[in-house]
Amino acid sequence: MSVTNLTEEVVRDTTATELLNQLETGSQGLSAEEATRRLEQFGPNTLEEKKENLLLKFLSYFWGPIPWMIEVAAILSGILGEWQDFVIILVMLIFNAGVGFWQEFQAANAVEALKDQLALSSRCMRNGAWQTVPAAELVPGDVIRLRGGDIIPADVKLFQSGYLSIDQSALTGESLPVDKTENDVAYSGTIVKQGEMLALVAATGNRTKFAKTAQLVEKAGAVSHFQKAIMQISDYLIFISLGLAAVLVVAQLIRGDSFLTVFQFVLILVVAAIPVAMPAVLSVTMALGAKALSDKKAILTKLQSIEEVAGIDILCSDKTGTLTQNKLTLGEPYLVAAQTAQELILEAALASKEENQDAIDLAVINALEDKGTLTAYRQLDFQPFDAVSKRTEASIQQDGKAFKVTKGAPQVIMALCQLDEAQKQQLDQAVNDYARKGFRTLGVARQDQQNAQNWVFRGVLPLFDPPREDSAETIRQAGEHGINVKMVTGDNLAIAREISEQLGLKNNIQPAEEMLAKQANLDRLDPEIERKIEASDGFAQVFPEHKYAIVKALQHRGHLVAMTGDGVNDAPALRQAEVGIAVSGATSAAQAAASLVLTAPGLSVIINAVEEARKIFERMNNYAVYRITETIRIMIFVVLAMVVYNFYPISTIMIILLALLNDLPILTIAYDNAPLAQNPVRWKMHRVLTVATVLGVIGVFETFLLLILAENFVHLSPAQLQSLVYLKLAVSGHLTLFVVRSRKAFWAPPYPAKVLFGAILGTQILAAAIVGFGFLVAPVSWTLIGYVWIYCLFWFLVEDRAKLFLYNRLDAGQQRSTGVVGSPREHFSS
Repeated sequence: MSVTNLTEEVVRDTTATELLNQLETGSQGLSAEEATRRLEQFGPNTLEEKKENLLLKFLSYFWGPIPWMIEVAAILSGILGEWQDFVIILVMLIFNAGVGFWQEFQAANAVEALKDQLALSSRCMRNGAWQTVPAAELVPGDVIRLRGGDIIPADVKLFQSGYLSIDQSALTGESLPVDKTENDVAYSGTIVKQGEMLALVAATGNRTKFAKTAQLVEKAGAVSHFQKAIMQISDYLIFISLGLAAVLVVAQLIRGDSFLTVFQFVLILVVAAIPVAMPAVLSVTMALGAKALSDKKAILTKLQSIEEVAGIDILCSDKTGTLTQNKLTLGEPYLVAAQTAQELILEAALASKEENQDAIDLAVINALEDKGTLTAYRQLDFQPFDAVSKRTEASIQQDGKAFKVTKGAPQVIMALCQLDEAQKQQLDQAVNDYARKGFRTLGVARQDQQNAQNWVFRGVLPLFDPPREDSAETIRQAGEHGINVKMVTGDNLAIAREISEQLGLKNNIQPAEEMLAKQANLDRLDPEIERKIEASDGFAQVFPEHKYAIVKALQHRGHLVAMTGDGVNDAPALRQAEVGIAVSGATSAAQAAASLVLTAPGLSVIINAVEEARKIFERMNNYAVYRITETIRIMIFVVLAMVVYNFYPISTIMIILLALLNDLPILTIAYDNAPLAQNPVRWKMHRVLTVATVLGVIGVFETFLLLILAENFVHLSPAQLQSLVYLKLAVSGHLTLFVVRSRKAFWAPPYPAKVLFGAILGTQILAAAIVGFGFLVAPVSWTLIGYVWIYCLFWFLVEDRAKLFLYNRLDAGQQRSTGVVGSPREHFSS
């Protein structure tokens, strides 16, 4: 026997008898010895997992451009005996690594969660006797018994007479239970709702359809755009800092300065210029944002997901339980002999049994306006639904009168009744009309005691899974925020189109199974198929691998994709999407694979999360522009001043003070009031670097001009001149933050948060006091300090006008290059 021959297609197309022979087993099952041998051959019936070494995971956070620079700076500080700098830099490095590691550690392991969905034990025939066997010990060839309430422990082939009603929504997304009979295949992880049958184990462990879903989760995952942006910013600043540092070292060594003096100064300058605090500032900003999102009933499992939430332009929404209630409901009945809808529903309810917890029976009973009416009737006998008769039947007694009621497949119920051709055609037309709308239908008939030979057709009951009350409004709001919603469901095309119409979505729904059937590689589809997916409004008949492929295709087309879901079937796509969203009540597998978990029902929470994430993104974007501007301003000015004048414009202690007064209070940017963008926002590094570079060059010019004016028109000692330059850099640095925090004029709302304004005002007062009182620096007159303030305010207005000019030019250039503002393509052009 070779397991490689037992593909999913072979198991599906082979009869149970043939499969029993192929697996060399029979209805009496395997012997214990043979089961042990096969367990060694095929391995346990569990999902394999790769355990990640937590120590190596933690150490990985010390690897990368920014960590390397911080580590080199710490080592050089220790070599030079600058132990205070060494300790501060080391603490910052460990803090940044700790924050990232903890967030990853907190995120649940998706494969572990998938394992929790598997059955723990099974009734198995071994040595010709039924016994309870751990699910992990099942092997191909085992014969097991399945009955209502069981979680199916492996992929199996059903045999012997009988039927099973199986809920496989967690695997396929189908909203209604599926009936299975002899020679059908049932899948691991699905749940038996009704019936009892024998089953032959055909696939276990990693060869089951369930395991393939888990494997998709393991390999799924998109690279964070936040990580890409940080890499680009750090590379840019590293290039500038090291390039200018090299120029400075060469120039000063040529002039005869000692290598140790130059090296120590350049070291401190580079440490102050590189974004040592950037990871901390952005982590705090995202952490506070995550807290704000949790207050809005949206829990982040990864901090970096905030940036992705802000940028999504397509939301792929699972239908069952997400856009719909995942609860069968009766539609408007079609009446024949029944006088009213409630009369028809009552007779159908009498042909039901509430304690069986059948989804259809419960839907019928719950549709009664008054369940108390059932107490007037006594159910003498009840025959449950089976796959042969395709109906239920009950004998009822009321006030001494006896009658029978039945409900089931309309064609079956029609066959019981004496109907003429015209009546049959009318009923066929009604059933077909319901089917085109995606409704499942039930026929209802009654047989009175005095007319025991004739069943009377009473009417037709339509069943459907209704949309959530807030779904249509959420979809409308998503459109206003620049997000295109695409429905994804395992249900058939008719149901998908009907629900799509009720939700206000367009009707271009594609059958995924048909569209993707000939695609050999679901990781990269044919370009024409990808374009078809992009143009579609939704997808029906979707399997887990299809959802994953749909997300990948949209990503290849340049979109940032969000995927909602609640079941095992959604986990791979949730993991692959930039933003996987596990809705309220989702399985642990879906929650572990997602980056955003909703704790309140409905999709309206997503809109709140998007709005909050876009504000958070603006704060991070503003800080990035500010930090690059300051690095350019300080590095170029210091190098230029030393090359031109052979003069250290600021001392080592001043560089350290600038770093402290600029970076530590800037943490309050996490609390700043930020504008809400109406369209998706993403890192546009060309724009960020252009604005920051121009503002930085303006800052270099204004600082160098001040140095020239002070040297020629104010009689100051070299030490006082350094103090004056230090004050100018400190004041203009935070004024620049007021420039870059908004794309509008600085006086336009939203206004700075009180905590940010207070922190900046406090550091400015402190900087002025340091210079005025001569603390650690040479003192300067208060009059001169006032002139520096006036000078900085003038250039603050100049920078603000330059910013407005730059954004207008960049927006105009974007329109010319893309033809559409906000096109997903342009977001990645930089």
